[in-house]
Amino acid sequence: MATTTLGEFDLIARYFTRAPRRAVLGVGDDCALLAPLPAGQQLAVSCDMLVEGRHFLSTVAPQRLGHKALAVNLSDLAACGAEPVAFTLALAMPRVDEDFLEGFSRGLFALADAHSVDLVGGDTTAGPLNICITVLGAVPGGQALLRSGARPGDELWVSHPPDGGLGDARLALEVFRGSVALTGDSLEAVRLRMECPTPRVALGVALRGVATSAIDLSDGLVGDLGHVLARSAVGATVNADALPRSAVLAAMPRAMQHECTLAGGDDYELLFSAPPGAESQVIAAAKRAELAVARIGRIDAAPGLRIVDGLGAPLLQRFVAFDHFRTAS
Repeated sequence: MATTTLGEFDLIARYFTRAPRRAVLGVGDDCALLAPLPAGQQLAVSCDMLVEGRHFLSTVAPQRLGHKALAVNLSDLAACGAEPVAFTLALAMPRVDEDFLEGFSRGLFALADAHSVDLVGGDTTAGPLNICITVLGAVPGGQALLRSGARPGDELWVSHPPDGGLGDARLALEVFRGSVALTGDSLEAVRLRMECPTPRVALGVALRGVATSAIDLSDGLVGDLGHVLARSAVGATVNADALPRSAVLAAMPRAMQHECTLAGGDDYELLFSAPPGAESQVIAAAKRAELAVARIGRIDAAPGLRIVDGLGAPLLQRFVAFDHFRTAS
């Protein structure tokens, strides 16, 4: 650990100040300056906080942590079909650790560059390690994907990597908890999904005008889908056997597979609904985003969530999504 006497404004200048590309004025003044959005565009805003020991382990590599801190916010924009514009960063650290700052800023800016998004301001302070990012995006007026648009008869879809699925991040957490044993490439594959999620921005944009509702999977499919059902005043049936999963997770006991895919969290894939006649459009959108999609269920008029197996039989296993104040699952 390389600690120094580097001051607050020196570390901002060294690790977090770059010439803006899209902003008018970025880091260095009391406020950033952004040009007004083009006519017909709406501003999309989201904020997420990452707290050590709650959202990430102390063993995570700083570069991966920088990536994830921005990725979880870009994922929210993806769920609304918005394109990233700029973001702010508030960072609390126990001490100035230049090794940490170098890796963290490298991971942060690598993802920022991939999405052409500017860091335009924020704050730094001493305290327990805590990262808070606010991200700004743009979406054409009336085209944002919302949680409130699902309708009875719509089909439920979820995105996933062509060679993977849901639940790997939760499986990695179970390894660190000591309840599952994985080593080598299998461990690295699921750990990468936990520590370096990929925001599905391109898919969110491609689904505008196709999806009727959308949400990103951060706290587990059961809980996140519940938000859509509540906002849309509908119910749903989900086929647990249709949920995509990686070869590593598929080798686990069936109960573990269901727990990870339905209640795992940290997937940051897009869960969305679309009319039954939109299958070709959904698949075309996924192809443009270089992703796969799986049809996992349907929206019902009857309230509540029903989870069944491939034969339509109800699952008896109980699933609880992550909630910061009610559960540690």
